[in-house]
Amino acid sequence: MFEIADRLLARLDAGERLAVATAVSVVGSAPRTVGTSMAVTVDGTVIGSISGGCVEGAVYEICTQVLDDGTPQLETFGFSDETAFEVGLSCGGRIEVLARLVTPDAAAGREASAHVVLGPVRTGEVVPTVDDCEGLRVFSERSVPPPRLLVFGAVEFAVALGNAGAVLGYRVTVCDPRPVFMTRERFPSADEVVVEWPPNYLARTEIDERTVIAVLSHDERFDADLVEAALASPAAYVGAMGSRTTHDRRMAALRSRDVRPDALARLHSPIGLDLGASTPEETAVSILAEVLAVRSGASRAPLRDRDGSIHSIR
Repeated sequence: MFEIADRLLARLDAGERLAVATAVSVVGSAPRTVGTSMAVTVDGTVIGSISGGCVEGAVYEICTQVLDDGTPQLETFGFSDETAFEVGLSCGGRIEVLARLVTPDAAAGREASAHVVLGPVRTGEVVPTVDDCEGLRVFSERSVPPPRLLVFGAVEFAVALGNAGAVLGYRVTVCDPRPVFMTRERFPSADEVVVEWPPNYLARTEIDERTVIAVLSHDERFDADLVEAALASPAAYVGAMGSRTTHDRRMAALRSRDVRPDALARLHSPIGLDLGASTPEETAVSILAEVLAVRSGASRAPLRDRDGSIHSIR
Protein backbone atom coordinates (compact mmCIF):
# COMPACT_ATOMS: atom_id res chain seq x y z
CA MET A 1 0.00 0.00 0.00
CA PHE A 2 2.91 2.34 0.68
CA GLU A 3 3.56 2.83 -3.02
CA ILE A 4 0.32 4.81 -3.31
CA ALA A 5 0.22 6.21 0.25
CA ASP A 6 1.02 9.78 -0.76
CA ARG A 7 -1.92 9.89 -3.17
CA LEU A 8 -4.26 8.29 -0.62
CA LEU A 9 -3.27 10.78 2.06
CA ALA A 10 -3.90 13.70 -0.29
CA ARG A 11 -7.43 12.45 -0.96
CA LEU A 12 -8.13 11.78 2.72
CA ASP A 13 -6.79 15.18 3.75
CA ALA A 14 -9.25 16.67 1.26
CA GLY A 15 -12.09 14.94 3.14
CA GLU A 16 -12.74 12.12 0.67
CA ARG A 17 -13.62 8.49 1.41
CA LEU A 18 -11.74 5.68 -0.33
CA ALA A 19 -12.16 1.97 -0.91
CA VAL A 20 -8.73 0.38 -0.71
CA ALA A 21 -8.09 -3.13 -2.05
CA THR A 22 -4.86 -4.88 -1.05
CA ALA A 23 -3.38 -8.18 -2.22
CA VAL A 24 -3.04 -10.14 1.03
CA SER A 25 -2.07 -13.49 -0.48
CA VAL A 26 -0.37 -14.47 -3.73
CA VAL A 27 0.15 -18.09 -4.78
CA GLY A 28 1.96 -19.17 -7.93
CA SER A 29 2.55 -16.85 -10.85
CA ALA A 30 1.16 -13.34 -10.45
CA PRO A 31 2.24 -9.95 -11.81
CA ARG A 32 2.46 -8.12 -8.45
CA THR A 33 3.39 -8.99 -4.86
CA VAL A 34 1.63 -9.16 -1.51
CA GLY A 35 0.95 -5.66 -0.22
CA THR A 36 0.19 -4.17 -3.64
CA SER A 37 -2.89 -1.94 -3.42
CA MET A 38 -5.46 -0.20 -5.56
CA ALA A 39 -7.92 2.44 -4.39
CA VAL A 40 -11.17 3.78 -5.80
CA THR A 41 -12.55 7.21 -4.89
CA VAL A 42 -16.18 8.24 -4.62
CA ASP A 43 -15.97 9.95 -8.02
CA GLY A 44 -14.70 6.70 -9.59
CA THR A 45 -11.02 7.60 -9.89
CA VAL A 46 -8.64 4.62 -9.70
CA ILE A 47 -5.34 4.95 -7.83
CA GLY A 48 -2.73 2.22 -8.27
CA SER A 49 -3.29 -1.34 -9.46
CA ILE A 50 -3.44 -4.86 -8.07
CA SER A 51 -2.06 -6.75 -11.05
CA GLY A 52 -0.82 -6.17 -14.55
CA GLY A 53 -4.38 -5.55 -15.69
CA CYS A 54 -5.66 -9.03 -14.88
CA VAL A 55 -8.22 -8.39 -12.15
CA GLU A 56 -8.59 -4.63 -12.02
CA GLY A 57 -12.11 -4.62 -13.47
CA ALA A 58 -13.42 -7.07 -10.89
CA VAL A 59 -11.60 -5.29 -8.04
CA TYR A 60 -13.07 -1.99 -9.19
CA GLU A 61 -16.59 -3.40 -8.86
CA ILE A 62 -15.81 -4.72 -5.38
CA CYS A 63 -14.43 -1.34 -4.32
CA THR A 64 -17.53 0.51 -5.55
CA GLN A 65 -19.67 -1.86 -3.50
CA VAL A 66 -17.50 -1.24 -0.42
CA LEU A 67 -17.95 2.50 -0.95
CA ASP A 68 -21.71 1.97 -1.07
CA ASP A 69 -22.19 -0.19 2.03
CA GLY A 70 -18.92 0.12 3.95
CA THR A 71 -18.62 -3.66 4.41
CA PRO A 72 -15.12 -5.12 3.91
CA GLN A 73 -14.82 -7.89 1.34
CA LEU A 74 -12.25 -10.65 0.94
CA GLU A 75 -12.18 -12.11 -2.57
CA THR A 76 -10.00 -14.72 -4.27
CA PHE A 77 -9.12 -14.58 -7.95
CA GLY A 78 -7.57 -17.69 -9.47
CA PHE A 79 -7.09 -19.52 -12.70
CA SER A 80 -9.71 -22.03 -13.79
CA ASP A 81 -11.29 -23.01 -17.09
CA GLU A 82 -14.48 -21.22 -16.09
CA THR A 83 -13.07 -18.04 -14.61
CA ALA A 84 -9.71 -17.45 -16.32
CA PHE A 85 -11.02 -15.14 -18.99
CA GLU A 86 -13.81 -13.72 -16.86
CA VAL A 87 -11.35 -11.85 -14.66
CA GLY A 88 -8.35 -12.12 -16.94
CA LEU A 89 -6.06 -13.94 -14.48
CA SER A 90 -4.79 -16.45 -17.03
CA CYS A 91 -1.22 -16.51 -15.70
CA GLY A 92 -1.98 -19.50 -13.49
CA GLY A 93 -1.68 -17.81 -10.10
CA ARG A 94 -4.11 -17.00 -7.33
CA ILE A 95 -4.55 -13.61 -5.67
CA GLU A 96 -6.52 -12.96 -2.50
CA VAL A 97 -7.70 -9.36 -2.20
CA LEU A 98 -9.04 -7.54 0.85
CA ALA A 99 -11.12 -4.42 0.12
CA ARG A 100 -12.16 -2.07 2.91
CA LEU A 101 -13.37 1.46 3.45
CA VAL A 102 -10.93 4.17 4.58
CA THR A 103 -12.35 7.47 5.78
CA PRO A 104 -10.75 10.78 6.82
CA ASP A 105 -11.80 10.10 10.42
CA ALA A 106 -10.08 6.72 10.41
CA ALA A 107 -6.94 8.24 8.90
CA ALA A 108 -6.83 11.07 11.44
CA GLY A 109 -4.99 8.78 13.85
CA ARG A 110 -2.50 7.59 11.28
CA GLU A 111 0.43 8.48 13.51
CA ALA A 112 -0.62 5.62 15.77
CA SER A 113 -1.74 3.21 13.07
CA ALA A 114 0.52 4.10 10.16
CA HIS A 115 1.99 0.64 9.88
CA VAL A 116 -1.45 -0.87 9.27
CA VAL A 117 -3.44 1.79 7.43
CA LEU A 118 -1.35 4.15 5.36
CA GLY A 119 2.26 4.33 6.44
CA PRO A 120 4.68 7.18 5.77
CA VAL A 121 4.33 9.36 2.68
CA ARG A 122 7.78 8.45 1.42
CA THR A 123 7.76 5.10 -0.38
CA GLY A 124 9.78 2.42 1.33
CA GLU A 125 10.03 -1.34 1.29
CA VAL A 126 6.98 -3.22 2.56
CA VAL A 127 7.16 -6.32 4.73
CA PRO A 128 3.63 -7.80 4.65
CA THR A 129 2.45 -10.69 6.80
CA VAL A 130 -0.75 -12.69 7.11
CA ASP A 131 -1.14 -14.55 10.42
CA ASP A 132 -3.72 -17.19 11.32
CA CYS A 133 -4.87 -16.82 14.95
CA GLU A 134 -7.41 -19.50 15.80
CA GLY A 135 -9.33 -18.87 12.60
CA LEU A 136 -8.81 -15.10 12.64
CA ARG A 137 -6.57 -13.94 9.79
CA VAL A 138 -4.61 -10.78 10.46
CA PHE A 139 -2.88 -8.87 7.67
CA SER A 140 -0.34 -6.19 8.51
CA GLU A 141 2.21 -4.11 6.64
CA ARG A 142 5.38 -2.73 8.18
CA SER A 143 7.22 0.07 6.43
CA VAL A 144 10.95 0.55 6.63
CA PRO A 145 12.98 3.51 5.36
CA PRO A 146 13.84 3.49 1.65
CA PRO A 147 17.16 1.84 0.77
CA ARG A 148 20.02 4.23 0.08
CA LEU A 149 21.78 4.79 -3.23
CA LEU A 150 25.16 6.48 -2.73
CA VAL A 151 26.55 7.85 -5.98
CA PHE A 152 30.10 9.22 -6.07
CA GLY A 153 31.14 11.52 -8.89
CA ALA A 154 29.23 14.51 -10.28
CA VAL A 155 29.23 13.25 -13.86
CA GLU A 156 26.35 12.93 -16.35
CA PHE A 157 26.11 9.20 -15.58
CA ALA A 158 25.45 10.18 -11.96
CA VAL A 159 22.63 12.50 -13.02
CA ALA A 160 20.93 9.68 -14.93
CA LEU A 161 21.54 7.11 -12.19
CA GLY A 162 20.15 9.44 -9.53
CA ASN A 163 17.01 10.05 -11.57
CA ALA A 164 16.46 6.34 -12.23
CA GLY A 165 17.25 5.38 -8.64
CA ALA A 166 14.70 7.87 -7.32
CA VAL A 167 12.03 6.34 -9.58
CA LEU A 168 12.78 2.92 -8.07
CA GLY A 169 12.31 4.29 -4.57
CA TYR A 170 15.89 4.77 -3.45
CA ARG A 171 16.96 7.60 -1.18
CA VAL A 172 19.63 9.08 -3.43
CA THR A 173 22.79 10.82 -2.23
CA VAL A 174 25.33 12.21 -4.69
CA CYS A 175 28.78 13.17 -3.41
CA ASP A 176 31.67 14.95 -5.13
CA PRO A 177 34.40 17.27 -3.79
CA ARG A 178 33.92 19.84 -6.58
CA PRO A 179 31.26 22.44 -5.69
CA VAL A 180 31.04 23.80 -9.24
CA PHE A 181 29.65 20.44 -10.45
CA MET A 182 27.86 19.39 -7.26
CA THR A 183 24.72 21.55 -7.44
CA ARG A 184 21.05 20.99 -6.72
CA GLU A 185 20.19 22.13 -10.26
CA ARG A 186 22.20 19.27 -11.77
CA PHE A 187 20.76 16.66 -9.41
CA PRO A 188 17.08 17.53 -8.89
CA SER A 189 16.13 13.95 -7.99
CA ALA A 190 18.74 13.54 -5.26
CA ASP A 191 17.64 13.65 -1.64
CA GLU A 192 21.10 14.84 -0.64
CA VAL A 193 23.77 16.72 -2.59
CA VAL A 194 27.07 16.54 -0.71
CA VAL A 195 30.25 18.51 -1.42
CA GLU A 196 32.89 16.56 0.46
CA TRP A 197 35.93 14.37 -0.01
CA PRO A 198 34.24 11.05 -0.91
CA PRO A 199 36.16 8.73 1.47
CA ASN A 200 35.45 11.12 4.34
CA TYR A 201 31.73 11.19 3.58
CA LEU A 202 31.56 7.41 3.23
CA ALA A 203 33.26 7.00 6.60
CA ARG A 204 30.66 9.11 8.42
CA THR A 205 27.42 8.21 6.65
CA GLU A 206 24.98 5.41 7.47
CA ILE A 207 25.31 2.21 5.44
CA ASP A 208 23.31 -0.98 5.89
CA GLU A 209 22.66 -4.29 4.12
CA ARG A 210 20.32 -2.63 1.58
CA THR A 211 22.63 0.22 0.60
CA VAL A 212 23.85 0.49 -3.00
CA ILE A 213 27.19 2.22 -3.63
CA ALA A 214 28.11 3.34 -7.14
CA VAL A 215 31.52 4.91 -7.77
CA LEU A 216 31.19 6.66 -11.12
CA SER A 217 34.26 8.92 -11.00
CA HIS A 218 37.60 7.11 -11.11
CA ASP A 219 39.66 9.92 -9.62
CA GLU A 220 43.01 8.35 -8.71
CA ARG A 221 43.34 10.70 -5.74
CA PHE A 222 40.65 8.81 -3.82
CA ASP A 223 39.42 5.90 -5.99
CA ALA A 224 41.24 3.10 -4.14
CA ASP A 225 40.48 4.58 -0.71
CA LEU A 226 36.80 4.91 -1.56
CA VAL A 227 36.34 1.47 -3.09
CA GLU A 228 38.30 -0.22 -0.28
CA ALA A 229 36.07 1.41 2.33
CA ALA A 230 32.93 0.55 0.37
CA LEU A 231 33.93 -3.12 0.17
CA ALA A 232 34.53 -3.16 3.93
CA SER A 233 31.01 -1.86 4.57
CA PRO A 234 27.84 -3.99 4.83
CA ALA A 235 26.50 -2.52 1.56
CA ALA A 236 24.45 -4.90 -0.59
CA TYR A 237 26.13 -3.76 -3.79
CA VAL A 238 29.39 -1.98 -4.62
CA GLY A 239 30.03 -1.02 -8.24
CA ALA A 240 32.72 1.09 -9.87
CA MET A 241 32.78 2.58 -13.36
CA GLY A 242 35.76 2.52 -15.68
CA SER A 243 37.37 0.92 -18.70
CA ARG A 244 39.15 -2.43 -18.57
CA THR A 245 42.41 -0.53 -18.10
CA THR A 246 40.94 1.46 -15.22
CA HIS A 247 39.56 -1.73 -13.70
CA ASP A 248 42.94 -3.47 -13.87
CA ARG A 249 44.64 -0.46 -12.29
CA ARG A 250 41.98 -0.32 -9.57
CA MET A 251 42.31 -4.02 -8.76
CA ALA A 252 46.10 -3.73 -8.57
CA ALA A 253 45.78 -0.83 -6.15
CA LEU A 254 43.33 -2.74 -3.98
CA ARG A 255 45.53 -5.84 -3.90
CA SER A 256 48.50 -3.69 -2.90
CA ARG A 257 46.43 -2.64 0.10
CA ASP A 258 45.91 -6.30 1.04
CA VAL A 259 42.17 -6.21 0.36
CA ARG A 260 40.98 -9.78 0.82
CA PRO A 261 39.95 -11.86 -2.22
CA ASP A 262 36.44 -12.35 -0.83
CA ALA A 263 36.04 -8.58 -0.56
CA LEU A 264 37.36 -8.07 -4.10
CA ALA A 265 34.80 -10.61 -5.31
CA ARG A 266 32.05 -8.26 -4.10
CA LEU A 267 33.17 -5.50 -6.46
CA HIS A 268 31.14 -5.06 -9.64
CA SER A 269 33.70 -3.46 -11.93
CA PRO A 270 33.26 -2.48 -14.67
CA ILE A 271 29.84 -1.61 -13.33
CA GLY A 272 26.56 -2.81 -14.86
CA LEU A 273 25.23 -5.59 -17.09
CA ASP A 274 26.12 -6.03 -20.76
CA LEU A 275 22.99 -4.48 -22.30
CA GLY A 276 24.66 -2.54 -25.06
CA ALA A 277 24.26 0.68 -23.07
CA SER A 278 25.87 3.85 -24.39
CA THR A 279 24.09 6.97 -23.16
CA PRO A 280 23.99 7.97 -19.47
CA GLU A 281 20.33 6.95 -19.29
CA GLU A 282 21.00 3.54 -20.84
CA THR A 283 23.95 3.06 -18.51
CA ALA A 284 21.74 3.81 -15.52
CA VAL A 285 19.42 1.02 -16.64
CA SER A 286 22.41 -1.31 -16.99
CA ILE A 287 23.61 -0.49 -13.47
CA LEU A 288 20.22 -0.81 -11.78
CA ALA A 289 19.51 -4.05 -13.66
CA GLU A 290 22.66 -5.49 -12.11
CA VAL A 291 21.69 -4.13 -8.68
CA LEU A 292 18.28 -5.79 -8.95
CA ALA A 293 19.81 -9.09 -10.04
CA VAL A 294 22.31 -9.05 -7.18
CA ARG A 295 19.65 -8.11 -4.65
CA SER A 296 17.21 -10.81 -5.77
CA GLY A 297 19.72 -13.53 -6.62
CA ALA A 298 18.14 -13.87 -10.05
CA SER A 299 19.82 -15.77 -12.87
CA ARG A 300 19.98 -12.76 -15.27
CA ALA A 301 18.92 -15.12 -18.05
CA PRO A 302 16.16 -14.11 -20.50
CA LEU A 303 12.75 -15.11 -19.18
CA ARG A 304 12.06 -17.04 -22.40
CA ASP A 305 14.94 -19.38 -21.48
CA ARG A 306 13.58 -20.11 -18.00
CA ASP A 307 11.17 -22.78 -16.88
CA GLY A 308 8.57 -22.45 -14.16
CA SER A 309 6.98 -19.37 -12.63
CA ILE A 310 8.08 -15.97 -13.92
CA HIS A 311 7.26 -14.16 -10.69
CA SER A 312 8.82 -16.06 -7.79
CA ILE A 313 7.53 -15.33 -4.29
CA ARG A 314 10.38 -14.18 -2.07
